[in-house]
Amino acid sequence: PAPSVITIANFTFAAQVVTVPVGTTVTWVNGDDVPHTVVAVDKSFRSKVLDTDDRFTFTFTRPGTFDYFCSIHPHMTGKVVVKAS
Repeated sequence: PAPSVITIANFTFAAQVVTVPVGTTVTWVNGDDVPHTVVAVDKSFRSKVLDTDDRFTFTFTRPGTFDYFCSIHPHMTGKVVVKAS
């Protein structure tokens, strides 16, 4: 599957909901000038603190819905929906 990129900008994840097939690597890129994190609600993935232009990647190996948030700014939320091939 082609990689997918989620941009962090203006205290939001864009796109807020991404649907990808199993096996996709998703990359989050912090475009803000303040730090953010990417943390799965189910604890399946967790980034380090991402400074400006830092990246975090995770490969989704099983289908499901993965809700995530920024632990520094918990109002920032997103979702990755992983579909079986």
